[in-house]
Amino acid sequence: MRLSRGCKLAMTLCLAMVCNALAAVPDKGPEGSMTPLELARKLNQAFVEVAERVSPSVVVVRVASKPESLDDDIYGHPIWEMIPKEYRRQWEQRRKSQPPSKAHPPVFDGRGSGIVLTEDGYILTNAHVVENAEKIRVRLKNGGEFDAEIKGRDKQSDLAVLKIEARGLPVARFGDSSAVRVGEFAIAIGAPFELDYSVTFGHISAKGRSQLIPDPAMDQDFLQTDANINPGNSGGPLVNIEGEVIGVNSLIHGLHTGIGFAIPSNLARDVAQQLIRQGKVVRPWLGVAINAVDDEREAGNLSALVPDGVVIKEVHPRGPAASASLRPGDVITEVGGKPVKTPKQLRDEIRNRPIGKPVALKVWRSGKLLEVQAKPDAWPEEVVENGVLSTNAPGKEGPRRGN
Repeated sequence: MRLSRGCKLAMTLCLAMVCNALAAVPDKGPEGSMTPLELARKLNQAFVEVAERVSPSVVVVRVASKPESLDDDIYGHPIWEMIPKEYRRQWEQRRKSQPPSKAHPPVFDGRGSGIVLTEDGYILTNAHVVENAEKIRVRLKNGGEFDAEIKGRDKQSDLAVLKIEARGLPVARFGDSSAVRVGEFAIAIGAPFELDYSVTFGHISAKGRSQLIPDPAMDQDFLQTDANINPGNSGGPLVNIEGEVIGVNSLIHGLHTGIGFAIPSNLARDVAQQLIRQGKVVRPWLGVAINAVDDEREAGNLSALVPDGVVIKEVHPRGPAASASLRPGDVITEVGGKPVKTPKQLRDEIRNRPIGKPVALKVWRSGKLLEVQAKPDAWPEEVVENGVLSTNAPGKEGPRRGN
């Protein structure tokens, strides 16, 4: 098809206008400024520099789990009691007469990531990464491999500290997670799907995410990010554009959803220091299951006359709250003179109190304000292990650990 003379003239004029416009785009912006392309190059270089600077302080953690005993499974199974005694006796005799089986080499079928805390070999990772580990190996960015031992593991925060015999390791730089702002860049580094030292980036999507797992012991807040976190990223760092660790990658909300969660760096650093010093973390504990008064009002469980605060839903019979005569239905409005309106505020105030030292609580009960002296105690193991108290645990399936 032939173009008319008018069409040709119009196309020529349009092409000339485009060429003139492109020629008018300056290589440099106004004096002292940069063009958008230059800014993009700067941002690109910033991501490259963060990855290069942080990656040497990230390690790959490989785990060989303890083998499960077939005999233990059989003896613990209800069907064992249904087997005739004669057959059980023959089984026992045959088992005892067999020579001990040769030790099999460990199978490293678990994997996660870690962060170098000190130049002499202390490494931070997730507790669930090394759970039930028989043997642990750590691989550095330069290819060096070391056997690692667990120096301390804290189930509540899902953090653990490993130790390898090494010197001169590049140490990660920790930032202040309380200063993190929603919307700022976030970069995750780790070993997802056995793809070591993968770097993904996104943003901080939210702060203060809590009650993500139906486990009363794990009640701290998380940072939410859309930087891709996958199995194998657990224990690795979430860093800001300055290359500072602002979180420890821990949970994912399904694969490829763009919803991941990291333990804030301030909590991770505090837990790590305690694990290095004493091998465990000791937390003050009040022994109550709680909910915000606002939430109870919305659910129709409390009237508008109840003051703002935190309502006690359950009291552990052997906890400090029971010793202080606190009851279900009490509303705690202040801790040590500071108003509290959310479970997080109450937990934070109790955690900052010395164990065994009384703290004054303002309590609303039956229309009256009382002052109650409670003495926070250390978290008992049975609560940590068995989840005696629940605090607003979600009913639906939530995020899972990345591993």
